[in-house]
Amino acid sequence: MNDLVLPETRYALSGDVSIAYQTMGAGPVDIIRRREFFLTVLGGAAVWSLAANAQQPKVHTIGILVLGNPDPAAFLTVVREELAKLGYAEGRNCKYEVRSAGGNAAQLPALASELANLPVDVLIVWQTPPTIAARDATKHIPIVMIGVGDPVATGIISSLARPGGNITGNSAIAVEVMSKNMELIREMLPKAARVAAFANTVDPFTKPYLDYIEASAGALGISLERVMAHPTDNADAHFQVMKDKKVDAVIIQPTLLRPGVADLALKYQLPSFSMLAAYPLTGGLMAYGANGPAQWSEGVVYVDKVLKGQRPADLPVAQPTKFDLVVNLKTAKALGITVPSSLITRADEVIE
Repeated sequence: MNDLVLPETRYALSGDVSIAYQTMGAGPVDIIRRREFFLTVLGGAAVWSLAANAQQPKVHTIGILVLGNPDPAAFLTVVREELAKLGYAEGRNCKYEVRSAGGNAAQLPALASELANLPVDVLIVWQTPPTIAARDATKHIPIVMIGVGDPVATGIISSLARPGGNITGNSAIAVEVMSKNMELIREMLPKAARVAAFANTVDPFTKPYLDYIEASAGALGISLERVMAHPTDNADAHFQVMKDKKVDAVIIQPTLLRPGVADLALKYQLPSFSMLAAYPLTGGLMAYGANGPAQWSEGVVYVDKVLKGQRPADLPVAQPTKFDLVVNLKTAKALGITVPSSLITRADEVIE
């Protein structure tokens, strides 16, 4: 009987690893042993391949949607830095998809749908308009809202304790914050009788925002003048209207804080206030509101929780606990206002 000759056989195992085995003159036992050899090697290679794949971390796609008013640069920086501290390394186990409407709320629905269709693993939204757009774009992707104005009043969630659905996060503005702002305006300008509320026509939070301010103003004997504006309007014309109506000050809704707004207030000699603590840094007179970086960091903790499997519906929405009072003395001097020492003493930051 002639020896059994098997042709060379090459088995690709994984990557650049391969085995060549030449069987010549092999008997039945040799063939069985060699077959066992191949099975053992191939089995080991399969285990090795599975182990290598198991070591590859999941890459989370993190979507971020912002309106663009105010400038989101600081917000985006804090979010990335805080996520990095929690182990999310861009390029290794996460990637970011950031969309900004550039201040034009009309673009938000399309941007939200774009992010939802990628899809992303979690969607981070800053302020009320992007949150509404995200809510309408997806009912399944977890949404973490940050710095949203009264999410219950705007219908975003059912309650703070039990948000339900796919949305959780934190709220930046409560009735108490707006009431406090009106009290501070009265303290800064004891003789103020008429204050304008510069409000956003397309922000879902505008109605409760104005209602809360008007109630607070009325309790202090201050008349409130509502000045409605679209974020893309020529703000100069609106400030001229306020000047013509002889208002004593203006309180500006955060989603209208475009670059140059504080300069317009100075141009028309109107003391300007806002609930965004960073506003005086751009030239506004004073602001009282939730500490932005603290809220952004808190929001990142929610992102981490949902990426690790917790349901947004089970995570109660947080309210601000840290607030900042910021006064710009340089602006006060330009307006001819003497800031009461009581405000300077209590301020968390004084700009000189």
